[in-house]
Amino acid sequence: MDFDAPPIEPVGWLRAWLDDATRTDLPNPNAMTLATVDPDGRPSARIVLAKAVDNGGITFYTNRRSPKARAIEATPHATVVFHWDALTRQVVASGPVTRIDDAESDAYFASRPRASQIGAWASRQSEPLASRAALDEAFAEVERRYEGQPVPRPPHWGGYRLTLERIVFWQGHPFRLHDRLEYERAESGWRTQRLFP
Repeated sequence: MDFDAPPIEPVGWLRAWLDDATRTDLPNPNAMTLATVDPDGRPSARIVLAKAVDNGGITFYTNRRSPKARAIEATPHATVVFHWDALTRQVVASGPVTRIDDAESDAYFASRPRASQIGAWASRQSEPLASRAALDEAFAEVERRYEGQPVPRPPHWGGYRLTLERIVFWQGHPFRLHDRLEYERAESGWRTQRLFP
C-alpha cells in the first residue's frame, strides 16, 4: 500500500494486511488486543480473535458475562491493536462497540468445532475455578447433555462489532522513520492524514 496515495477507505487495506499476515504463516494472524474501560474507569486489555473485517467493522465473539463484555456494555467504546512483528506492521482501530444480532451469532457458533461449542457452555469465564478437574467435569457434563444432538449457542455467548471511527496504519522502517497514516470517519467518508512516527 502507498502511504502517499492511500485508498479512500481503510477496510480494504486492513483486509490486505490480514491476508499478508496469513500468507506469512504467522500464528493467529487475526489476533488483536482489545482494550476496554470498566464502569469505574479502569482500563484492561486482552487478546481476542477478529472473526470478520468488513465495511460494518471488526467482529469478535465472547462470553457476554465476562469482564470484557461487562466493560463493553457499560462503556461501549473500545480500541483494538493488530501487531504483526514479522512484517513490522501495526494497526490501531477505535470506535463504538455494539452487539451483533442473534442470527449472526448463531451462524458463527454453528460453524465452530463441537468441542469449542461445548467449551462455551462449560466455562464460566473469569469466575474462580477450584481445579482443572472441575473444568474437565463441567465439559464432560455438557458433552453428555448434548450427546447425539447439535449444541445450541449459549444465551450468554455472542458477537460484538467495533464500528471503525479511527484507524491508524503503521509500517516500520529503519532508524524509527516509520510510516503512519490515520483515517478518521467524517460526514462524507474518511479523512486521511500522515502522522509523525
